[in-house]
Amino acid sequence: MGSGPGGRSRTKETARMYRPQNLRIPGPTFVPQSVLSASARPMINHRGPEFASLLAALTRALQDFLRTQGDVLLLTCSGTGGLEAAIVNTLSRGDRALVFSNGAFGERFHSIAKAYGVDARRVDVTWGRAVDPDLVRDELAKERAKDGAKAVIVTHNETSTGVLNPIKEIAEIVREAGKLLIVDGVSGAGAAELEIDEWGIDVLVTASQKAWGAPPGVAMVTMSPRAWKAYDRSDLPKFYLDLQQAKASLEKAQTPSTPAVTVFIALQESLKLMAEEGVEAIVRRHRDLAFATRRGLQGVGLQLFADEQYASPSVTSFRPPTRVDPKNLIRILRDSYDTVIAGGQGRIEGQVARVGHMGFVTLQDIVSFFSAVELTLRDLHQPVEPGQAIAACLRAYDEATQPPPRATRPASRSAATVSARR
Repeated sequence: MGSGPGGRSRTKETARMYRPQNLRIPGPTFVPQSVLSASARPMINHRGPEFASLLAALTRALQDFLRTQGDVLLLTCSGTGGLEAAIVNTLSRGDRALVFSNGAFGERFHSIAKAYGVDARRVDVTWGRAVDPDLVRDELAKERAKDGAKAVIVTHNETSTGVLNPIKEIAEIVREAGKLLIVDGVSGAGAAELEIDEWGIDVLVTASQKAWGAPPGVAMVTMSPRAWKAYDRSDLPKFYLDLQQAKASLEKAQTPSTPAVTVFIALQESLKLMAEEGVEAIVRRHRDLAFATRRGLQGVGLQLFADEQYASPSVTSFRPPTRVDPKNLIRILRDSYDTVIAGGQGRIEGQVARVGHMGFVTLQDIVSFFSAVELTLRDLHQPVEPGQAIAACLRAYDEATQPPPRATRPASRSAATVSARR
């Protein structure tokens, strides 16, 4: 295989050895062994009682995690298929919609809407910055006419830049304006705080291969009562992605067409693992590991791309050192150190690298990532002291997980008197 940077080489014997990768891309994410094993169980009849029980359990569990009493519908498709379903089931040709975009996935949502003839007005936000709720309010104020916007479309967690948009505050403004709120929650749900019913989100899309830690192949779409009213008015073409058909089938504990049975089984197992940890603990773990990741990167002089005030708990984007090609850094991490991260997307392709910390990720995974980063930077002749990134990461993790100091209560008067007498 030849010699790698710094004189390191991997012989043919080494190349044949199985060395599991540290998969640090923002999806698909690491799949635990028990989840993989579940997906290898014998096939079952998707019209039989076993699948009916599985589908019912999955639906209940997802309602719990997503904090909704509304419908959660499972589609055999990617997250992008779920985004398309969100559009075609709630809007009509010529309908006005506001699409707030601060990254590649905001642009994708806009493109889907335009493809179906929706009059989608894109409001661009600087990449690396969050969608400001005041901007949403200002843009909605321009849409008060009779033919004004019927829906607001926004991304929860912008994976391309590593920004978590303030959906709670945005949802409040959209609700006050009486508009439908459609959210791309593909990489945020399951990792960040999310209260669908309480916040007033009408449609949210997520996908199995992200924070849920299951194989790719299933999109999950939530629908509020307001969203179903919008469905009744929608005239966009739909067949495979018809959510009313999915709901009607769900009432019979089935899906309209053959589902990805093995992914459904795997997802049930991953949800069991997540239930053992608990929603609050999962959100806290993602937040703490994201903080440690950012500080570890800064510890070796790497520049964060996103506004840290709205930093994603799922993925962190960063700029490599000057004169270091991100593609080269990514290649060395993968080929020499079995650590896989992602490059930039869209207009920042070739400018940034992205490390994912979503799903079943631990502090050990992040420390291992930084071990590989330090070695890679040394291979690239960058000034790095051994343990520099790891130490910064661990200090930040300790800071993040340290319990708040307990308030000291003043000693009672009698206790103070006894102490003074002694």
